[in-house]
Amino acid sequence: MSAVLKPAQAQQDHRALRFLTAGSVDDGKSTLIGRLLFDSQAILADQLQNLEKRAAGAPVDLSLLTDGLEAEREQGITIDVAYRYFATRHRKFIIADAPGHEQYTRNMVTAAAGSDAAVVLVDITKIDWRAAAAAGSLVKLLPQTRRHALLAHLLRVPSIVFAVNKLDAVDDPEAAFRATEAALQAFAAEAGITTVAATIPVSALRGDNVTLPLDAPWYDGPSLLQLLERLPTTQERTEGSLLQPVQYVARDDAEEGQTAQGAGHQPRVFWGRIAHGSVKAGDAVQVFPSGETAVVAAVRRAGSTVASAQAGESAGIVLDRQLDISRGDWIASPGGLQPAQRFNATLAWLDTEPATVGRKYWVRHGNRWVQARIAAIAHRLDIHDLQPVDADTLQVNEIGDVTIEVQQPLPVEPYASNRVGGALIVVDPASNRTSGALLVRAAG
Repeated sequence: MSAVLKPAQAQQDHRALRFLTAGSVDDGKSTLIGRLLFDSQAILADQLQNLEKRAAGAPVDLSLLTDGLEAEREQGITIDVAYRYFATRHRKFIIADAPGHEQYTRNMVTAAAGSDAAVVLVDITKIDWRAAAAAGSLVKLLPQTRRHALLAHLLRVPSIVFAVNKLDAVDDPEAAFRATEAALQAFAAEAGITTVAATIPVSALRGDNVTLPLDAPWYDGPSLLQLLERLPTTQERTEGSLLQPVQYVARDDAEEGQTAQGAGHQPRVFWGRIAHGSVKAGDAVQVFPSGETAVVAAVRRAGSTVASAQAGESAGIVLDRQLDISRGDWIASPGGLQPAQRFNATLAWLDTEPATVGRKYWVRHGNRWVQARIAAIAHRLDIHDLQPVDADTLQVNEIGDVTIEVQQPLPVEPYASNRVGGALIVVDPASNRTSGALLVRAAG
């Protein structure tokens, strides 16, 4: 039997699951999503008619359900991140179809940042498993397979599923799957990826083991859909201190003059999605970067006053006194923020212009933009042997360990403990291109 859900993961979670599909070019990601939509009856009648008309009597090309851009259809690749929605009797799903081409790795990073799971497809027809078996060695995985799995791991996607695809195209699917499964398990162990929920065989084109279990004596695990219905969603950290980035500031017309800010003053509501902790009226808070303190007078959600709000929820905070707070500021428990002007981070470089030491960039942390520079590059990661390699620059799609200096202190936190406080994007000031993704390792 293949790797299956760990006992702690086996409990049913009925919240909507956000997952992405990743892998190399032509591994069958779009076809797999099309199969999920088709088998779950999530395709509109006119869409199906159009597909059948295009097929002209041949089997319907399900990949066209996600390759929506004309440029994608002309080139036969997925360029943008295509989002699709479907539901079963047990759960709702939001799918992000990430591009497989190396040129568009940045889109995969975008899709992974907010996902609960990653389905990394492996095209079994691109793997010389017979030669590996004859030599008594592990099969060689494609670079994009390794890169996408590593990125999903670095971006702390809670569950990773390896889907070994195109079983219908090999004459000995069991032997091919076992050889590929062994290589994937060895790779995950070497890379320290502990979040692999399962490695499962599928045929997206034919539908084998996608929504219904595989009818084969050598596999008795779940189908892909059964697995996805059981995976947990991201659990926000509700305990501990409050941390909320201010995304939007609004006038609270409904409560004008009714708070401790005093009659005649129109209170302001500071809206944002709580990163961790919780907030309720009466809590003391501190504002970054001013350092000013205040007391929470009221908490709003969806236009109504609520007793409290917690991590993962979008909430509006009304304070007991007027403070100069704007978009990009942070509201936290007193002493909960430790601003840093220098920190170590993992940098996934996405720009064709290499990352160089000393060059200035813009970085965005939460909703705040500041100037920054790469103070040092400790090393880059060789995705083939997963060993650190000395480097002075980072080329496109390379991953490295860097030291960052910012012009103004930022309340960064380790990404391992907080996705919001520990993630930054890097933007080239000359081209305005998104150049990289920073994941904070440690401040100071």
